[in-house]
Amino acid sequence: MRLLIASDIHGSTFAARHLVGRIEAEKVDHVLLLGDLLYHGPRNALPTGYNPQECAELLNMNARVTTAVRGNCDSEVDQWMLHFPCMSDYTILISDDVTFFATHGHRSGLRPGDLPDLKPGSIFLYGHTHKKGFSQEGKILLVNPGSIAIPKDGVASYALYANGFIDLKTMQGEVIESCCVKM
Repeated sequence: MRLLIASDIHGSTFAARHLVGRIEAEKVDHVLLLGDLLYHGPRNALPTGYNPQECAELLNMNARVTTAVRGNCDSEVDQWMLHFPCMSDYTILISDDVTFFATHGHRSGLRPGDLPDLKPGSIFLYGHTHKKGFSQEGKILLVNPGSIAIPKDGVASYALYANGFIDLKTMQGEVIESCCVKM
């Protein structure tokens, strides 16, 4: 399975258009969005192309293959705009004998350093910090794809899981860092 993982779009049509392009270019089977989809939040500046309604329309283009979790800036109104579920605090996806636990990362018990009870070899996916990277807690791989709209580490990014590897990529599809998921 080819799984594209993105987070923290914050209503940016500029970022959502790039995401739609990457979904097509990467020929993904599924898209996993880690929250903060339509609203910019009171602590963030308005992202480029801020238009939550148009952003929702762009995200809905891939609704049939999209799963999402709720971020700290998401609300019930967002669910009315989106054609895929987005109000769960977490979701679990199992593919290629790998368990992916996905959350936004802002809630107690669902953030790095305070992990749920996951089997060894699982992957804990989270956003919220707007900073991409890999880390490890015990035998659990932690992956933050960064933000595609308001990166706080300078480069808009997403993650792609395929063939036992997760790549962190720029919005142009260039690999920043790669990690084998089999530990």
